[in-house]
Amino acid sequence: MFNRFRRFLTKQDKKESDAYITVEENEMDSELKNRIYKLENNAKILAQELQRKYVIQFKEEGKPNLKIWVQRDIDGDEIKDITFNRFFEKEYRSLVAINFDYEDNDDIFVTYIQLWYYHGGYNKGQGTLYNSFTYNLKGDIEKLLNDLLADKESFK
Repeated sequence: MFNRFRRFLTKQDKKESDAYITVEENEMDSELKNRIYKLENNAKILAQELQRKYVIQFKEEGKPNLKIWVQRDIDGDEIKDITFNRFFEKEYRSLVAINFDYEDNDDIFVTYIQLWYYHGGYNKGQGTLYNSFTYNLKGDIEKLLNDLLADKESFK
């Protein structure tokens, strides 16, 4: 599995498809589980930090309800007590969600960055993992926030 990660580290050009690493079911192991765990925990810290940083700018634009959080679900059902033991359960998904329209509603988000998604097929599944080797999660979240601020249509 490390060879796959190394290939992504050495790529020179960044393409949209490079934002995610495809992981086959037979490559899912404790090392990958640790990477997902660290990625999600890092995303939680970044979400809190960036929410504090951008909340005033969104308030100034008339959207006082900025919320950035890590959402986890299995087949669309958000489960509050999901642990790392369920990362390899089919249809498990984690993402950084951004909302500024609705107060205290974790079911609705305006945009997101997917962190990990394990989509299952009939016989075997495969996962997609945010490529934190090549991409900067904090920078990607900030780009989304700045795009939202620049898009005045989203504030109507």
